[in-house]
Amino acid sequence: MKDELQRNARSGNPMAHIQHRYQPDYVQPPGKVLEEILETRDLSARELARRCGRSPKLFVEIIAGKAPIEPATAMQLERVLGMDASIWLNLEAKYRLHLAQSAEAESFASVKDFVHRFPIGELVQRGCVKATQNDTDIARELLRFFAAGSFTAFRERFDELRTVSFRHSPTFKSDPEPLLAWLRLGELQAESVETAPFDRTNFINALAQIRSYTNQDPEEFLSPMISKCAEAGVVFLLIKPFSRLRLSGVARWLVPGKGIIQQTLRHKTNDHFWFTFFHEAAHLLLHSRKALFIDGEKLPGDDKEEAEANHWAASFLVPQHELEKFVSAGSFDLESVTTFSEEIDVAPGIVVGQLQNRKAVPWNSPLNHLKVTFEWSE
Repeated sequence: MKDELQRNARSGNPMAHIQHRYQPDYVQPPGKVLEEILETRDLSARELARRCGRSPKLFVEIIAGKAPIEPATAMQLERVLGMDASIWLNLEAKYRLHLAQSAEAESFASVKDFVHRFPIGELVQRGCVKATQNDTDIARELLRFFAAGSFTAFRERFDELRTVSFRHSPTFKSDPEPLLAWLRLGELQAESVETAPFDRTNFINALAQIRSYTNQDPEEFLSPMISKCAEAGVVFLLIKPFSRLRLSGVARWLVPGKGIIQQTLRHKTNDHFWFTFFHEAAHLLLHSRKALFIDGEKLPGDDKEEAEANHWAASFLVPQHELEKFVSAGSFDLESVTTFSEEIDVAPGIVVGQLQNRKAVPWNSPLNHLKVTFEWSE
């Protein structure tokens, strides 16, 4: 199953627009250039000041790098020395930028450990950040990837993860840094996907059509599934997780009229894939548009919403009154499960998964072979 399909041949490399330019370690101060010109012409700073009608102190400070070349000064230098004002201002701008970058590089030393908790190597492999061994450049690449102007702003955004709603799987733990990077990949891809404004009725109708795809292979269902969601105002993304990230899916709102369902292939079986999709869809339909619902971790206070999403997803996939009648009959052999799944028009692996969740059949049941395994394509 190709995670590249989620780009729909529309978004391409999410960071392809970024250009990386050579940045020298040293930039000559404009005052040094001015000093060299004055020496060549045998002019003193005092004489230059007299010709420009300015204080000698100003040019002494410019030469020493203590005062900037302002636009008015640049125009005067153009008239007296014959070098365009734009050149002086460009020299000044480059020098001040260099000073700011140098100061920033020094400040990055305090966030080195934080930066390296992110999956930098995997982000490089996916073309999201530039390959570099320099810690300062790595920090800048990370800020660029997250569209954050500073690490102060970035940490504020990072801390927001600790206040969102999560769904928990007690046997798995995920580090927050790979999670944030994975969520950012979803944002970048979702921004480039055109959707209709979200419409609840259209989305429910789309979900009914998507349910009929559960017996199909990914190569058949992914493209129409993505299209149906987009027509209803939802972006569906299938994005491979980072190595230290264990979760199934996420539901959230990019903007008020554009929802996102972002999934992995955790457990790699069709019953888990489809249940996760409809679980996340339930969050979009039932719960706050300000919340971020993540299947894989937990914060306090989310049990009610998760129970609602679980019940909605289970019922949408397998009508619960039909399942209860089937369970009451007590026959769970291959033929009966297959026949029942055909009657309700859903993949038999999904029925097996729900029977196991009800403890009607064991987790190691021979019926597990009815579940279809999905794999990432390299």
